Amino acid sequence: MVNVLSSRILLRPADLERSRAFYRDALGLAVYREFGERSERGTVFFLGGGFLEVSGRSDGPATPALRLWLQVPDTTTAYEELAERGVRVLREPQLEPWGLVEMRIRDPDGHEIVIVEVPPGHPLRRRP
Repeated sequence: MVNVLSSRILLRPADLERSRAFYRDALGLAVYREFGERSERGTVFFLGGGFLEVSGRSDGPATPALRLWLQVPDTTTAYEELAERGVRVLREPQLEPWGLVEMRIRDPDGHEIVIVEVPPGHPLRRRP
């Protein structure tokens, strides 16, 4: 096994500043570090146990194969906070057949973000 010391998701948006603002201001992710100069400045955000790096540029459309899964303590609170910040919610929180409460939003490039609450008693809360 490779000894992984750190990991992050690399996201190359069409409009770097718009995406930086979305993840920083609309989602409220905390900044881990920034690098580069002025308009080309990349930002690495804390993402629970990992990181999300928003840097560079992409000329292509968002891929439906990429989804961000963000676990929060309470999807109702997350829904209210995101709505207050003007984030368009694709689907309000609802209990899924697999026992998770999920809501869905999109980032400015169209990448789907699933906001998830793991209810008490769900198997994901148990450690073997």
